[in-house]
Amino acid sequence: MRIIDGKKISSDIKHELKTSVAACKQQVNAVPGLTVIIVGEDPASQVYVRNKAKSCKEIGMNSEVIELPKEITQEQLLSRIEALNKDPEVHGILVQQPLPPHIDEYAVTMAISPSKDVDGFHPENVGQMVLGNLDKCFLSCTPYGILELLSRYNIETRGKHCVVVGRSNIVGKPMANLMLQKLETTNCTVTICHSATKNMSELTKQADILIVAIGRANFITKDMVKPGAVVIDVGMNRIEDASRKSGYRLVGDVDYDPVSENALAITPVPGGVGPMTIAMLLKNTLQSFMRANSIEAL
Repeated sequence: MRIIDGKKISSDIKHELKTSVAACKQQVNAVPGLTVIIVGEDPASQVYVRNKAKSCKEIGMNSEVIELPKEITQEQLLSRIEALNKDPEVHGILVQQPLPPHIDEYAVTMAISPSKDVDGFHPENVGQMVLGNLDKCFLSCTPYGILELLSRYNIETRGKHCVVVGRSNIVGKPMANLMLQKLETTNCTVTICHSATKNMSELTKQADILIVAIGRANFITKDMVKPGAVVIDVGMNRIEDASRKSGYRLVGDVDYDPVSENALAITPVPGGVGPMTIAMLLKNTLQSFMRANSIEAL
Protein backbone atom coordinates (compact mmCIF):
# COMPACT_ATOMS: atom_id res chain seq x y z
CA MET A 1 0.00 0.00 0.00
CA ARG A 2 1.30 3.43 -0.99
CA ILE A 3 0.38 6.59 0.87
CA ILE A 4 -0.40 9.39 -1.57
CA ASP A 5 1.25 12.32 0.20
CA GLY A 6 -0.58 15.50 -0.76
CA LYS A 7 1.44 17.55 1.68
CA LYS A 8 4.68 16.68 -0.11
CA ILE A 9 3.25 17.12 -3.60
CA SER A 10 1.71 20.49 -2.72
CA SER A 11 5.10 21.60 -1.37
CA ASP A 12 6.75 20.51 -4.62
CA ILE A 13 4.19 22.46 -6.64
CA LYS A 14 4.73 25.60 -4.56
CA HIS A 15 8.47 25.39 -5.18
CA GLU A 16 7.80 25.10 -8.91
CA LEU A 17 5.39 28.04 -8.80
CA LYS A 18 7.92 30.16 -6.90
CA THR A 19 10.39 29.62 -9.74
CA SER A 20 7.72 30.47 -12.32
CA VAL A 21 6.63 33.64 -10.51
CA ALA A 22 10.26 34.80 -10.40
CA ALA A 23 10.55 34.12 -14.14
CA CYS A 24 7.38 36.15 -14.77
CA LYS A 25 8.77 39.07 -12.80
CA GLN A 26 11.97 38.97 -14.82
CA GLN A 27 10.08 38.77 -18.10
CA VAL A 28 7.32 41.38 -17.63
CA ASN A 29 8.32 43.11 -14.37
CA ALA A 30 5.11 42.10 -12.64
CA VAL A 31 3.77 39.21 -10.55
CA PRO A 32 0.37 37.52 -10.18
CA GLY A 33 -2.08 38.96 -7.68
CA LEU A 34 -4.80 37.11 -5.76
CA THR A 35 -7.54 38.93 -3.87
CA VAL A 36 -9.66 37.09 -1.32
CA ILE A 37 -12.87 38.59 0.05
CA ILE A 38 -14.18 37.40 3.40
CA VAL A 39 -17.59 38.52 4.64
CA GLY A 40 -18.23 38.25 8.37
CA GLU A 41 -16.11 36.58 11.03
CA ASP A 42 -16.46 32.83 10.53
CA PRO A 43 -13.42 31.37 12.37
CA ALA A 44 -12.82 28.52 9.91
CA SER A 45 -13.01 30.90 6.96
CA GLN A 46 -10.51 33.22 8.61
CA VAL A 47 -8.05 30.33 8.98
CA TYR A 48 -8.46 29.35 5.32
CA VAL A 49 -7.97 32.93 4.17
CA ARG A 50 -4.82 33.37 6.27
CA ASN A 51 -3.38 30.17 4.84
CA LYS A 52 -4.07 31.31 1.28
CA ALA A 53 -2.44 34.70 1.90
CA LYS A 54 0.58 33.03 3.52
CA SER A 55 0.98 30.65 0.59
CA CYS A 56 0.87 33.55 -1.88
CA LYS A 57 3.60 35.36 -0.01
CA GLU A 58 5.76 32.22 0.13
CA ILE A 59 5.91 31.94 -3.66
CA GLY A 60 6.24 35.65 -4.39
CA MET A 61 2.69 36.45 -5.45
CA ASN A 62 0.82 39.55 -4.36
CA SER A 63 -2.03 38.85 -1.97
CA GLU A 64 -4.82 41.06 -0.69
CA VAL A 65 -7.46 40.12 1.86
CA ILE A 66 -10.59 42.28 1.91
CA GLU A 67 -12.53 41.85 5.15
CA LEU A 68 -16.13 43.00 4.95
CA PRO A 69 -18.77 43.16 7.70
CA LYS A 70 -21.53 40.54 7.67
CA GLU A 71 -24.07 43.36 7.36
CA ILE A 72 -22.80 44.40 3.93
CA THR A 73 -25.50 44.42 1.27
CA GLN A 74 -25.34 42.19 -1.77
CA GLU A 75 -25.17 45.25 -4.01
CA GLN A 76 -22.16 46.59 -2.10
CA LEU A 77 -20.38 43.24 -2.34
CA LEU A 78 -21.05 42.96 -6.07
CA SER A 79 -19.71 46.49 -6.52
CA ARG A 80 -16.44 45.52 -4.81
CA ILE A 81 -16.15 42.49 -7.08
CA GLU A 82 -16.74 44.60 -10.18
CA ALA A 83 -13.92 46.95 -9.14
CA LEU A 84 -11.59 43.96 -8.81
CA ASN A 85 -12.68 42.67 -12.23
CA LYS A 86 -11.42 45.96 -13.70
CA ASP A 87 -8.15 46.05 -11.71
CA PRO A 88 -5.27 44.91 -13.97
CA GLU A 89 -3.13 43.99 -10.96
CA VAL A 90 -5.69 41.44 -9.75
CA HIS A 91 -5.52 38.12 -11.59
CA GLY A 92 -7.55 35.96 -9.24
CA ILE A 93 -10.67 36.75 -7.22
CA LEU A 94 -12.00 34.44 -4.54
CA VAL A 95 -15.00 35.07 -2.30
CA GLN A 96 -14.69 32.85 0.76
CA GLN A 97 -17.70 30.68 1.57
CA PRO A 98 -19.98 30.56 3.48
CA LEU A 99 -21.67 33.90 2.95
CA PRO A 100 -24.35 35.47 5.16
CA PRO A 101 -27.88 34.21 4.37
CA HIS A 102 -29.00 37.48 2.78
CA ILE A 103 -26.37 37.22 0.04
CA ASP A 104 -27.06 35.05 -3.01
CA GLU A 105 -23.99 32.87 -3.55
CA TYR A 106 -24.88 32.22 -7.18
CA ALA A 107 -25.10 35.96 -7.88
CA VAL A 108 -21.66 36.39 -6.36
CA THR A 109 -20.23 33.56 -8.48
CA MET A 110 -21.73 35.11 -11.62
CA ALA A 111 -20.28 38.53 -10.74
CA ILE A 112 -16.67 37.32 -10.86
CA SER A 113 -15.13 37.61 -14.31
CA PRO A 114 -14.52 34.10 -15.72
CA SER A 115 -10.97 35.22 -16.56
CA LYS A 116 -10.32 35.80 -12.85
CA ASP A 117 -12.46 32.98 -11.45
CA VAL A 118 -9.51 30.96 -10.12
CA ASP A 119 -11.88 28.81 -8.04
CA GLY A 120 -13.31 27.47 -11.29
CA PHE A 121 -16.94 27.88 -10.21
CA HIS A 122 -18.29 30.27 -12.88
CA PRO A 123 -20.66 28.51 -15.34
CA GLU A 124 -18.47 29.60 -18.25
CA ASN A 125 -15.46 27.80 -16.75
CA VAL A 126 -17.55 24.78 -15.80
CA GLY A 127 -18.99 24.61 -19.33
CA GLN A 128 -15.57 24.78 -20.97
CA MET A 129 -14.38 22.04 -18.64
CA VAL A 130 -17.29 19.76 -19.54
CA LEU A 131 -16.64 20.36 -23.26
CA GLY A 132 -12.99 19.45 -22.76
CA ASN A 133 -11.60 22.91 -23.52
CA LEU A 134 -9.28 22.76 -20.54
CA ASP A 135 -6.89 25.36 -21.96
CA LYS A 136 -9.72 27.90 -22.00
CA CYS A 137 -10.92 27.58 -18.42
CA PHE A 138 -9.93 27.22 -14.78
CA LEU A 139 -10.49 23.85 -13.15
CA SER A 140 -12.11 23.61 -9.73
CA CYS A 141 -9.15 23.44 -7.36
CA THR A 142 -9.88 20.23 -5.43
CA PRO A 143 -10.56 18.05 -8.50
CA TYR A 144 -7.56 19.68 -10.20
CA GLY A 145 -5.43 18.74 -7.20
CA ILE A 146 -6.64 15.13 -7.39
CA LEU A 147 -5.63 14.94 -11.05
CA GLU A 148 -2.19 16.20 -10.06
CA LEU A 149 -1.86 13.53 -7.37
CA LEU A 150 -2.85 10.77 -9.80
CA SER A 151 -0.34 12.09 -12.32
CA ARG A 152 2.60 12.50 -9.97
CA TYR A 153 2.07 9.08 -8.45
CA ASN A 154 1.85 7.53 -11.92
CA ILE A 155 -1.57 6.01 -11.25
CA GLU A 156 -2.82 4.20 -14.36
CA THR A 157 -6.22 5.62 -15.30
CA ARG A 158 -6.83 4.86 -18.98
CA GLY A 159 -9.85 2.54 -19.29
CA LYS A 160 -10.11 2.10 -15.53
CA HIS A 161 -13.42 2.21 -13.70
CA CYS A 162 -13.57 5.34 -11.57
CA VAL A 163 -16.37 5.59 -9.00
CA VAL A 164 -17.04 9.07 -7.57
CA VAL A 165 -19.03 9.14 -4.34
CA GLY A 166 -20.67 12.56 -4.03
CA ARG A 167 -22.27 15.00 -6.49
CA SER A 168 -21.43 18.46 -5.16
CA ASN A 169 -20.74 21.29 -7.60
CA ILE A 170 -17.35 21.82 -5.94
CA VAL A 171 -15.98 18.26 -6.09
CA GLY A 172 -18.26 15.43 -7.22
CA LYS A 173 -19.65 16.77 -10.50
CA PRO A 174 -16.44 18.36 -11.83
CA MET A 175 -14.41 15.35 -10.69
CA ALA A 176 -16.63 12.92 -12.59
CA ASN A 177 -16.50 15.09 -15.72
CA LEU A 178 -12.73 15.40 -15.56
CA MET A 179 -12.22 11.66 -15.20
CA LEU A 180 -14.15 11.26 -18.47
CA GLN A 181 -11.78 13.51 -20.42
CA LYS A 182 -9.21 12.13 -22.86
CA LEU A 183 -6.15 12.98 -20.79
CA GLU A 184 -3.20 10.93 -19.65
CA THR A 185 -4.41 11.14 -16.04
CA THR A 186 -8.10 10.49 -16.84
CA ASN A 187 -9.85 8.63 -19.71
CA CYS A 188 -11.86 6.47 -17.30
CA THR A 189 -15.25 4.83 -17.32
CA VAL A 190 -17.08 6.80 -14.62
CA THR A 191 -19.88 5.96 -12.19
CA ILE A 192 -21.33 8.53 -9.78
CA CYS A 193 -22.85 7.52 -6.44
CA HIS A 194 -24.70 9.81 -4.06
CA SER A 195 -27.11 9.89 -1.12
CA ALA A 196 -29.96 8.33 -3.14
CA THR A 197 -27.87 5.52 -4.65
CA LYS A 198 -29.17 2.06 -3.75
CA ASN A 199 -26.76 -0.80 -2.98
CA MET A 200 -23.84 1.60 -3.14
CA SER A 201 -21.30 -0.98 -2.01
CA GLU A 202 -22.01 -3.03 -5.15
CA LEU A 203 -20.76 -0.08 -7.20
CA THR A 204 -17.86 1.03 -5.01
CA LYS A 205 -16.51 -2.55 -5.01
CA GLN A 206 -16.17 -2.28 -8.80
CA ALA A 207 -13.92 0.77 -8.60
CA ASP A 208 -10.32 0.67 -9.74
CA ILE A 209 -10.18 4.30 -8.60
CA LEU A 210 -12.53 5.35 -5.80
CA ILE A 211 -12.91 9.07 -5.14
CA VAL A 212 -14.98 9.87 -2.05
CA ALA A 213 -16.46 13.30 -1.29
CA ILE A 214 -19.72 12.67 0.53
CA GLY A 215 -19.05 14.50 3.81
CA ARG A 216 -19.72 11.60 6.21
CA ALA A 217 -17.01 10.44 8.58
CA ASN A 218 -15.65 6.94 7.90
CA PHE A 219 -18.51 6.23 5.49
CA ILE A 220 -16.53 3.97 3.17
CA THR A 221 -15.61 0.74 4.96
CA LYS A 222 -13.24 -2.06 4.01
CA ASP A 223 -15.98 -4.29 2.63
CA MET A 224 -16.93 -1.54 0.13
CA VAL A 225 -13.49 -1.42 -1.50
CA LYS A 226 -12.02 -3.82 -4.04
CA PRO A 227 -8.54 -5.15 -3.19
CA GLY A 228 -5.98 -3.20 -5.21
CA ALA A 229 -8.11 -0.09 -5.63
CA VAL A 230 -6.70 3.45 -5.50
CA VAL A 231 -8.66 5.40 -2.88
CA ILE A 232 -8.83 9.21 -2.88
CA ASP A 233 -10.48 10.61 0.26
CA VAL A 234 -11.70 14.20 -0.07
CA GLY A 235 -13.58 14.24 3.25
CA MET A 236 -12.62 16.34 6.26
CA ASN A 237 -14.76 15.62 9.32
CA ARG A 238 -14.39 16.39 13.01
CA ILE A 239 -15.17 13.58 15.43
CA GLU A 240 -14.96 13.67 19.20
CA ASP A 241 -11.73 12.43 20.75
CA ALA A 242 -11.30 12.94 24.48
CA SER A 243 -7.63 12.00 24.24
CA ARG A 244 -6.89 15.14 22.20
CA LYS A 245 -6.42 18.55 23.74
CA SER A 246 -8.81 19.99 21.19
CA GLY A 247 -11.43 17.37 22.06
CA TYR A 248 -11.67 16.21 18.46
CA ARG A 249 -9.68 14.76 15.59
CA LEU A 250 -9.99 14.99 11.83
CA VAL A 251 -11.00 11.98 9.77
CA GLY A 252 -12.00 11.49 6.17
CA ASP A 253 -15.00 9.90 4.50
CA VAL A 254 -13.01 6.64 4.34
CA ASP A 255 -12.35 4.36 7.32
CA TYR A 256 -8.63 4.73 6.75
CA ASP A 257 -6.89 1.94 8.68
CA PRO A 258 -9.05 -0.99 7.54
CA VAL A 259 -9.43 0.30 3.98
CA SER A 260 -5.68 0.86 3.65
CA GLU A 261 -5.24 -2.89 4.11
CA ASN A 262 -7.07 -3.41 0.80
CA ALA A 263 -5.90 -0.39 -1.16
CA LEU A 264 -3.07 -0.22 -3.67
CA ALA A 265 -2.72 3.47 -2.78
CA ILE A 266 -4.65 5.84 -0.51
CA THR A 267 -4.70 9.48 0.57
CA PRO A 268 -4.52 10.17 4.32
CA VAL A 269 -6.66 12.72 6.19
CA PRO A 270 -5.25 15.18 6.95
CA GLY A 271 -2.32 15.54 4.58
CA GLY A 272 -3.83 14.08 1.41
CA VAL A 273 -6.15 16.05 -0.84
CA GLY A 274 -6.50 19.07 1.46
CA PRO A 275 -3.09 20.72 0.88
CA MET A 276 -3.53 20.34 -2.87
CA THR A 277 -6.50 22.70 -3.04
CA ILE A 278 -4.49 25.81 -2.15
CA ALA A 279 -1.60 24.73 -4.38
CA MET A 280 -3.91 24.50 -7.39
CA LEU A 281 -5.54 27.82 -6.52
CA LEU A 282 -2.10 29.40 -6.79
CA LYS A 283 -1.46 27.54 -10.05
CA ASN A 284 -4.73 28.88 -11.49
CA THR A 285 -3.77 32.41 -10.44
CA LEU A 286 -0.43 32.09 -12.20
CA GLN A 287 -2.24 30.80 -15.30
CA SER A 288 -4.57 33.82 -15.20
CA PHE A 289 -1.57 36.14 -15.01
CA MET A 290 0.13 34.42 -17.92
CA ARG A 291 -2.99 34.69 -20.08
CA ALA A 292 -3.39 38.37 -19.20
CA ASN A 293 0.24 39.04 -20.17
CA SER A 294 0.27 36.76 -23.25
CA ILE A 295 2.95 34.52 -21.72
CA GLU A 296 2.65 31.12 -23.37
CA ALA A 297 5.41 29.31 -21.50
CA LEU A 298 8.13 29.90 -18.94
